[in-house]
Amino acid sequence: MSTLEQIKERLLEAEVLTGQNEIVIYNDDVNTFDHVIDTLIRVCRHTPEQAEQCSLIIHYNGKCTVKTGEMKDLKPQCNALLEAGLSAEIV
Repeated sequence: MSTLEQIKERLLEAEVLTGQNEIVIYNDDVNTFDHVIDTLIRVCRHTPEQAEQCSLIIHYNGKCTVKTGEMKDLKPQCNALLEAGLSAEIV
């Protein structure tokens, strides 16, 4: 087994043990910084500083993990982000 395969296997095991999932938002050419920031504050309960930092990470890196937790808690938040027009998914 290669080193990369071992790392992937350990990551999968850690995910199963912690039961944590992530909401990831992807960059798009439609939504403004203000809309993304306001939505993160409203839906994910980010502070204005957290929301602004996430919006910059999304813009420059193409994506950002904005929330972690259990699937049952993240699903309604992800749906609200999608309804607001953001490109989001739970991973």
